[in-house]
Amino acid sequence: MLVTLFSLARSHINRSGKGELAMKHESVKRVASVAVGLSMVLGAAGCSRDHIEAINVANEADKSLKVNVEGAIEKYEAATRLDPTNHLIFAKLANAYQKKEDWDKMASTLAHAVQLAPEFANYSYRRGFALMQKAAQGNPDAYEEAKQPLQKCIEADPNYAECYHELGTANLWTDNEQAALENWTKAIEHDPTVPYFYPPLAETLVAFKMYDQAEAVLKEGTRIIQPSDEHTKNNLYGMYVLLSMVYQARGDKPSMVSALEKANDVAGDQNPEIGFNLGSTYAVMNPPQKEKAVRLLNSFSKRVCKGAQAAEKFKDQCATASDLIQKLGGTQ
Repeated sequence: MLVTLFSLARSHINRSGKGELAMKHESVKRVASVAVGLSMVLGAAGCSRDHIEAINVANEADKSLKVNVEGAIEKYEAATRLDPTNHLIFAKLANAYQKKEDWDKMASTLAHAVQLAPEFANYSYRRGFALMQKAAQGNPDAYEEAKQPLQKCIEADPNYAECYHELGTANLWTDNEQAALENWTKAIEHDPTVPYFYPPLAETLVAFKMYDQAEAVLKEGTRIIQPSDEHTKNNLYGMYVLLSMVYQARGDKPSMVSALEKANDVAGDQNPEIGFNLGSTYAVMNPPQKEKAVRLLNSFSKRVCKGAQAAEKFKDQCATASDLIQKLGGTQ
C-alpha cells in the first residue's frame, strides 16, 4: 500500500512535466504524508494484534498451569515473544517456573518484569526470593546477588515487610549480622502479624547473648501470634524454646520450665524433641517431678527412639532418656 501510493505520486510528477514540478510539490508532500500515516496505522494494528494474541495465549496457559506446568511454560514463553512489553505475562511465566522450583529461570524472568515495571515492588521481591532459594540449595553466592532486588523492592515500597525479612537473611549469610538484625526488626515493625519474622531475629540475639532484647522480641511475638494453624504453631514453638534458652542463660529455672510447657502445648508432631527437653528438665528439678518426667520421656522414646533413622538423629537424647527413666523408677 505504501509503495503503491509513492508510485502514484512519482507517475503524477512524470506526467505533469518538468515545468509543473514546483506546482505539484505540495501535492506530492500531502500524498507522502498520507502514506506515512497509513503505514503507522497498519503497523500499530499489527502490534495490537500481537498484543491481543499474546493475552489469548497467556490465558490458555493459565488454564493448563495446574495440570501441565511444562505446557503452560511453553505457552507463556510464546506469549512473551508475541508481546515482550507485557510485564504481567512475564510475571505469570515466573510463577510457572516457581512451581517447577526452577529458581534460575524464575529470577531471570522477573528481571525482565522489573525492567518493564520497576514500580511493581512485588517483582523485585519475588526475584530476590528466587535467588534466596537458589542460595539455600547450594549456591551461597546467590545470597549476595539477592540483596540488590530486595533493596529495590524496599525502594519501590518501603512498607513491604517481606523484603526486609529476606534482606535480613541475606545479610546474615553474607556475614553482616548488624544489618540482619536491623532488617529483621524493620520487618516486624512493618507487619508484626507474620509468625516467621520473630524466630530468626530472636535466635541471633540469643547467639550474641543479647538476652534482654531477645526476651522483648519473643514476648511480643508470643503475645501477638495465635496458634491458629500448624504454621503458626510451629513458629510459636520456636519462640517458646528460644524464650526457655533466655531464662536458662539467666538461671531462671521456673520461667524456663514455664516456657518449655508452652512450647509443648503447641509442639505438634513436627517437634518430638520437646518430650525430651521438658521431660529431662522435670527429671532434674529439685525435687524432681517424677510422674511428668517419666510420662514425657516415655512418650519421646516411643515416638523417636524406635525407628532407626530417628534414633540416629536423636541418639544422645534417646540414651539419656533411657537412663533418666530408670533412675526415676519408671518403665519403658
